[in-house]
Amino acid sequence: MLSLNHRAGEILDRMAEQVEALGISVSTLTNGSRLVDFGVKAPGGLLAGKGLAEICLGGLGEVSFLPLDYGDFSLTGVSVAIDGPVLPCLGSQYAGWKIHRGKFFAMGSGPARALARTEELFETIRIQDTADSAVLVLESGRLPNEEVADYVAEKCGVKSDRVSLAVASTRSVAGAVQIAARSVETAMHKLLELDFDVTKALSGFGVCPIATPAADDLTAIGRTNDCVLYGCEVFLTISATDAEIEAMIDKIPSCSSRDYGQLFGDLFKRYDGDFYKIDPFLFSPAKITITNAASGRTYRAGRFNAELLQASLIS
Repeated sequence: MLSLNHRAGEILDRMAEQVEALGISVSTLTNGSRLVDFGVKAPGGLLAGKGLAEICLGGLGEVSFLPLDYGDFSLTGVSVAIDGPVLPCLGSQYAGWKIHRGKFFAMGSGPARALARTEELFETIRIQDTADSAVLVLESGRLPNEEVADYVAEKCGVKSDRVSLAVASTRSVAGAVQIAARSVETAMHKLLELDFDVTKALSGFGVCPIATPAADDLTAIGRTNDCVLYGCEVFLTISATDAEIEAMIDKIPSCSSRDYGQLFGDLFKRYDGDFYKIDPFLFSPAKITITNAASGRTYRAGRFNAELLQASLIS
């Protein structure tokens, strides 16, 4: 099978040929690494965000746009369809690699993670990619330099001139799109946190509103999280016992968390800007539907919170 990194690289190659249409910029660092700006200095946009989300998934997910109705108002949304979600969601898309070199810090996602395998998560899901090139997506308000690219190359076991770094700030349109496209990934990671055997997941479909543009990254972090916590819905097909699903279904949605019920930005301030003080079980879709392929039964849990969504995005 073509590697995750090669698939992502092909998507990036095609996008690099349409820089003006997509509002992105492509440059080469002095060490030969490719730097693609999706929304730091470049304007980016919806289609740039769609491509960035597909890169995050290692080319193994289908990303589309659709309107989402929340009663008195509607929002632009993103849908994601994925088969065999462990590999693209947890092995690639999950933002689990902390990149900290000098003054630069970002959370890394995308297929380069499956080469570096620096996270404990990989000991659980037992996924490893094989490639001579690495593609890493960085959520940051500043562009990385050669030191960052060399570090990624070293950890991935590739040459620096075979590294591609795709960067978008949280407040950019492209950044908001790629975060909204994490609906299924968010549900899959919650299953992992609940000690469920995620290899039993057969397919996933998710929808999530796209956060409206914010004046700064801190506000954008609040809005993008609110979209997932209060407006995201995920449908999973799993082959397991009904007892396994019944034991966890009510624990999956965000409303099961002790920190549920306020704007994420306010919650962030309450914990003095420390993400790690926030209940980790909060980071979940608002609604979840699981169909058991083994029994044919369907289970549902969670709810939308239109009031908080509106307060976050359009007040």
